[in-house]
Amino acid sequence: MKKQYLWFIFLGLLLAGCELEQTPVSTTSKSAVFGSESGLKLYAYSFYGILPQGNTRQDAMSDYLAVKIVPTFVQENAFAPTLSSGWDWGDLRNINYFIVNNNDPKVPLSVRKNYMGIARFFRAYFYYNKVIRFGNVPWISKPLDVSDPELYGGRDNRTLVMDSVLADINYACENISATNDNTRSLITKWVAYAFKSRLCLFEGTFRKYHTELGLTSSANTWLNEAAIAAKKVMDEGGYSLNTSGGLGKSYRQVFINPSPLGNEVLLASVMDLALNELHDANWYWTSGTYGDKASFIRTFINTYLKLDGTPFTNTPGYETMTFMDEVKDRDLRLKQTIRLGDYKRISGGVEIPGPPVFSYTFTGYQPIKWTLDDMYYDTRDLNINSIALFRYAEVLLNYAEARAELGTLTDADWAATVGQLRARGGITNGLTTKPTEIDPYLQSVYFPDITDPVILEVRRERGIELCLEGFRFPDILRWKRGELMNLEWNGFYVPELVTPLDLNEDGILDVAFYQGTKPSPAVSGVTYVDVSPTVGGKSNPQLLKNDTYGELTWMNNIKRKWEDKMYYYPIPQTDLITNPNLGQNPGW
Repeated sequence: MKKQYLWFIFLGLLLAGCELEQTPVSTTSKSAVFGSESGLKLYAYSFYGILPQGNTRQDAMSDYLAVKIVPTFVQENAFAPTLSSGWDWGDLRNINYFIVNNNDPKVPLSVRKNYMGIARFFRAYFYYNKVIRFGNVPWISKPLDVSDPELYGGRDNRTLVMDSVLADINYACENISATNDNTRSLITKWVAYAFKSRLCLFEGTFRKYHTELGLTSSANTWLNEAAIAAKKVMDEGGYSLNTSGGLGKSYRQVFINPSPLGNEVLLASVMDLALNELHDANWYWTSGTYGDKASFIRTFINTYLKLDGTPFTNTPGYETMTFMDEVKDRDLRLKQTIRLGDYKRISGGVEIPGPPVFSYTFTGYQPIKWTLDDMYYDTRDLNINSIALFRYAEVLLNYAEARAELGTLTDADWAATVGQLRARGGITNGLTTKPTEIDPYLQSVYFPDITDPVILEVRRERGIELCLEGFRFPDILRWKRGELMNLEWNGFYVPELVTPLDLNEDGILDVAFYQGTKPSPAVSGVTYVDVSPTVGGKSNPQLLKNDTYGELTWMNNIKRKWEDKMYYYPIPQTDLITNPNLGQNPGW
């Protein structure tokens, strides 16, 4: 994708301005672009910059990751319209310019419809993300010039905007001609259907749980559209879950392979070493100084099932299990998501132990989902692994959730969706029939208002299967569970001070926790972490929950407070000054 985009980026620069009010400046005629299939194809490449490019940190603000600094957005009284961003419209103008001008009769109608479908896919994608961020936004279906009164108009209601988005994605599904792209870097019909399932699921559940909108009566219509779109991909797309490599490896292979695994991946951000198009996942997820030092919290790790399909939190004494014990006999996706057990790194071609490293992690649950094992990639943006943007696993979950919310999920549906995903994780039971019992931990901690065990388990599965892929915060928004952003940032259980722990049980001691003066003599190779209440006269963000023992805690001295206004970002102050007719989102 990037390779093609870089080759043809000049076209977007020639034909489109960067703001709504700018007029395109061109040194070529419209006919040279819109009068041939090759011209339409070149222009269409300019749309792809809208997609995430080489980004593996989209969940950096979520309920299940502890990071080195609490995001300003969730700190009490810390965020304001002056800090907001995202009210940019240049990409939309570029798309609209194409849509308005793609009408040259010299190009066969079927060809024009195909590229119109691609353009409308990207307009739907653009608006989907704007609605997630701001709620109501203005619907603009043409390129605006400086004299157009719409430049200073207000925002349109959600129904108008999302109905327009649905019309766009329906057109894309019906008219995009390509059903396969071996590079997995271009939009195809199945990518369009997959995206339709995503956006319709979002809108349906948002309307269902945000009763204050007064749109609950239309929620099932959107959920039904989501289920139909997902089933179209399932029945006709020819995709399947990756199983190469076998149990314990096949899940992670999807995220570390240089070439997208085409059986599961529908669309990817593909790296190109020859063009130096690389990303920085290893640098971000391993460095003690670069990035967010993001690690999972224990509350979320507790949701990974045992291999027999039962909740881990049903295990007596799970609260005081050490890291070495709690990670055993669990869903095999856990060992493919965080460092544990026999995980190894490669240094100079030689395998070395790879336990959690406390120069990076605050909780002990250090992610590996996007990182390559060779330490060569740790020092800067050197990663060559492709990044899946749409994959079959999400389609299965979209279908399962839509049907669960509609109350129509069957045992056969469960087996074809969640059952398949859990089977790849090595889980042996509960794969063919939908659940009938509620997990009290999942309900009480995460979804206290949900009494349907099927919905609860689909949400569990979604969190585990799609973690670190950019879905979590939008999911929290649509489920109206913003309070989850207040969850304590907790880590693994530490039974006592000073005694070193062997986290991967390889006979080499890894970490110890102390208060006051660092133990001397120190054990060679052990990282010592100070959990004193104060360090250097300041409150210590790294503590043990019960002072000298208990779960690690991080940054719980920083007050976080979720308010209903936070389901939308505020309109940035500068844009509101420029156009007061936009109005501010409630509460901001």
